Amino acid sequence: MTKPLILIALATTTLASCQSNQQQISNKVLPPPPMAKKIPYNLTEHGDTRVDNYYWMRLSDEQKNAAAESRDQQTKDVLDYLNAENDYTKKVLAHTEEFQKKLFEEMKGRIKEDDQSVPVKDNGYWYYTKYVAGKDYAINCRKKDSMDNPQEEILIDGPAMAAGHDYWALGGIDISDDNQLMCYSEDVVSRRIYNASFKNLSSGQILSDKLEGLAGSPVWAADNKTVFYVKKDPTTLREFQIWRHTLGTVQDKDVLVFQEDNEEFHCFVSRTKSKKYLVIGSHQTLSNEYRVLDASNPNGEFRVIQPRERDLEYSIDHYGDKFYITTNYQAKNFRLMECDENSTTKENWKEVIPHREDVLLEGIEIFKDFLVVDERKNGLTQLRIIKWSDRSEHYMEFQDPAYAAGVGANPDFNTDILRYGYSSMTTPASTYDYNMNTHERTLMKQQEVVGGHNPQDYQSERLYATAKDGTKVPVSLVYKKGTKLDGNAPLLLYAYGSYGATMDAGFSSTRLSLLDRGFVYAIAHIRGGQEMGRHWYEDGKLLKKKNTFTDFIDCADYLVAQKYTSKEKLFAMGGSAGGLLMGAVTNMRPDLWRGVVSAVPFVDVVTTMLDETIPLTTFEFDEWGNPKNKEYYDYMKSYSPYDNIEAKNYPNILVTSGYWDSQVQYWEPAKYVAKLREMKTDQNLLLFWCNMDAGHGGKSGRFEALKEVALEYVFMFDLLGIKE
Repeated sequence: MTKPLILIALATTTLASCQSNQQQISNKVLPPPPMAKKIPYNLTEHGDTRVDNYYWMRLSDEQKNAAAESRDQQTKDVLDYLNAENDYTKKVLAHTEEFQKKLFEEMKGRIKEDDQSVPVKDNGYWYYTKYVAGKDYAINCRKKDSMDNPQEEILIDGPAMAAGHDYWALGGIDISDDNQLMCYSEDVVSRRIYNASFKNLSSGQILSDKLEGLAGSPVWAADNKTVFYVKKDPTTLREFQIWRHTLGTVQDKDVLVFQEDNEEFHCFVSRTKSKKYLVIGSHQTLSNEYRVLDASNPNGEFRVIQPRERDLEYSIDHYGDKFYITTNYQAKNFRLMECDENSTTKENWKEVIPHREDVLLEGIEIFKDFLVVDERKNGLTQLRIIKWSDRSEHYMEFQDPAYAAGVGANPDFNTDILRYGYSSMTTPASTYDYNMNTHERTLMKQQEVVGGHNPQDYQSERLYATAKDGTKVPVSLVYKKGTKLDGNAPLLLYAYGSYGATMDAGFSSTRLSLLDRGFVYAIAHIRGGQEMGRHWYEDGKLLKKKNTFTDFIDCADYLVAQKYTSKEKLFAMGGSAGGLLMGAVTNMRPDLWRGVVSAVPFVDVVTTMLDETIPLTTFEFDEWGNPKNKEYYDYMKSYSPYDNIEAKNYPNILVTSGYWDSQVQYWEPAKYVAKLREMKTDQNLLLFWCNMDAGHGGKSGRFEALKEVALEYVFMFDLLGIKE
């Protein structure tokens, strides 16, 4: 790899005044936008040189962390630019401030503020979370033996712990086998790096043990004094080490029990549902490997279940004296195998559920008398119940044309009750208990939409658009009954389309603010996801990635042709890898969209994938390809949004980011906006909002995040002249 050369030293002036005429949108004269300085920076690979005029916007973590105390010139320039963009967005949308507040209160008003989850029983205690009116964060609680027990134990007081922090997130909690000790972790920066603490649940005392630099929360061994935890590489944020900690000792004395040296793999630690085994997993896009250790012998040696192999994926569950293996071994759509817990390599695997060409096996849940199989067929989840004793089986029935369903928390083997969740685009999130013997289901809780919500007031549909290669692409949509489908309704089309992630058609109370104002909301289940089986994912990655983008465009054209909307009222939205989708389709068909909302977008594909110091890069070579290979370099460059910005008209665009984002670094969207400002030839809106206190997921807390949703919605409403 040829190292890039800085051709011009960093200048001291960050922003240049816009030389073009002031924009005029919707009869409103707008202030001149910030124009970032240009400092050419050469990036050369395979004899090809790309000139990046905005590479200077990249700051190291050290520069970001030191910014509050002493700024070097580059840090000052970057912060000045980001603040200038935020100020510009505020000025352009200043006339919508009251509307944004109204939307925020409207969406917040649908949320039941004093709410509580359905309790889950585990090891003699009922665990639940609750919210108190006016508070952003949950309180984690438990009761012994029965929910009728008047004595409630508060495990985590979220509102109290978040006080004084601009950002706060609970990484997780884990309870020792004797129910007396709790470990928990917190992130107060939004980099998904956690610090862990320990609490004596009998006395309420916080122990002196402190663990720093973790990924998530530690996991207890069976001796009630040992935990295992994952540490992240401080530069790449790759989860690469598993450590053992003994209570009463300092972290410097902890023992490294596993290190993942392959930079394409991440590792994690967990414990089986049976509680018998501690598990170390190593995973990468195309390969998995698991190690197990008897949880009652935490100082022992982990043993490998099945050594890693290229293109061999598997996951493990344990019950009785067997491991159950969900794997793609000679099975593209996965199959279920079993083996003796002491003879675990693949030659010992015996088939339980065979491979099927039209059904994707996504996971299992094991009970003493039943096996629950999570499958996907025709893009929709199916829950299959198999009785161990006679292998009789049945499928649960769901009523909507498109929906989201999944197995919930089921820590108990010795029950015939399955806890599962269900929602649709018209039905709020619902928690059910299902009797696997009698087939009776009991609604335990349905998300309350304060102010009322009648599912019968809304219509959900499942459509199929034809892609340019003849592939049928599912589209799920919802709208309020009475909305005229004559081409005049505004429509928001959402998609993700990467990593095999499935975008199910679930419910959103915030979405009602769109539907009640006449919007149609649609999800395009494009290739790159896994809705239609494993091939759906494989046909939207690596050298087939462009199928993701053309599928989305074909879905949009189909919705216009079917008069669900028109190009003048069609909006697109996606985030992260879905933001890459937004950048690509905006370059490919800028004429198709009235507006585009691109959240934390991955838009500088080639540069990021060439830099192995950036979090996630090495882990994702099998998703995007390694651009050190010229074939992948050329293909990535042909669609990378940042590299393909041209001097032409673009639609109205809103880009959002988080300054502390560890997954898509803030400088990608910042550079993208700066280059768009330089190149675009239209007078349409281009707005950039960088949350200076947040990371990849935006603001923490159940209410604060709604302010960013209100910003996205008002961006679209204002373009359509919707004032209230």
